[in-house]
Amino acid sequence: MKQWHLLPGCYVLVFISLLSPTVASAADITQQLHRPLSSSSWQQSREKADTLLRIGEQQYALGFADKAVKSGLEALEIYHSIGDLRAQGMTYDLLGMSYIQLNRLKEGEDALRRRLVIARDTKDFQGQIFGLNNIGTLLLQKGETIAAGKTLEDALTIARHVKNIEGEGLSLSNLGLVAIRLGEYNKAIKLYETALIFRRQTRDPIGEANTLNNLGDAYLEARNYQDTIGTYGAALRIAQTSRDRPNQLRAIDGLVFAHSVVGRYQRAFDLLAQRLTIAQELQNLREELKSFESYAHLYEKLGNYPTARNFYERAIVLARTIEDNKTEVQLIDRLTQMLKR
Repeated sequence: MKQWHLLPGCYVLVFISLLSPTVASAADITQQLHRPLSSSSWQQSREKADTLLRIGEQQYALGFADKAVKSGLEALEIYHSIGDLRAQGMTYDLLGMSYIQLNRLKEGEDALRRRLVIARDTKDFQGQIFGLNNIGTLLLQKGETIAAGKTLEDALTIARHVKNIEGEGLSLSNLGLVAIRLGEYNKAIKLYETALIFRRQTRDPIGEANTLNNLGDAYLEARNYQDTIGTYGAALRIAQTSRDRPNQLRAIDGLVFAHSVVGRYQRAFDLLAQRLTIAQELQNLREELKSFESYAHLYEKLGNYPTARNFYERAIVLARTIEDNKTEVQLIDRLTQMLKR
């Protein structure tokens, strides 16, 4: 899977009280009101915007993309009013990734391209590298594989030119996604293995776990299940140590699938129990829904239809609760097909 990247130095300790900031009244980036501020209120406004941006980054990291958007929009309004172009770029990073996590791709692409323009205008090479990577991964998500590859190659060229090790690792890792999409699994494995060298040099546990998860995906596509399990397992250990919930959940998903394929069902159920616990601790209904759906698929595969039905029904309730109509319809269809057997 892809890695969306926030610029380094953006993360702070998580406080539960920070998860519900004042909601911005604007519904779209282009609808922000840019009120001029007096010099006496400039510092106070800047501190408020910085706090909102940090909160938004933590919310995104924890999987609360909707809250991250609200925090980001309010921060963006303030940064516009005080004329801080660099901070606007960082905020567009956050908004772009958050919109994409919510599957609002048009708004996400708009934010990411605005971020890239700012990076180019200010000759911010690191911003250009990460901006191009984010746009490249979005193009991949839209199915534009060739355009994505060209964008990511541009990012890699800049990273090598300015000797940005972190950017080089990120670009190589994301180019592995292009190779997988093209069915070039051995090439993808080599790209990920090279990317890991740079990830480890920068001591970036989140980046390393993400690339390991990508490498696990490549091994899975190549049907090398032994290396698949070992690689996802390494990603899971790193993510657990760094409390990196997104990569932890993703590694568990990969391990559940791989263990199921080789018939280690009890291990798959143990991992699913871990996944559900994490989702409930985060109070993240979307991840809880995914856990129920995985349980349902696994019980269905084992022919335990009554238990599978129970989990499908619980997943449907959650899909309805978070108003995910597409997933709700898919789950109902899957349940209907199973009950016809």
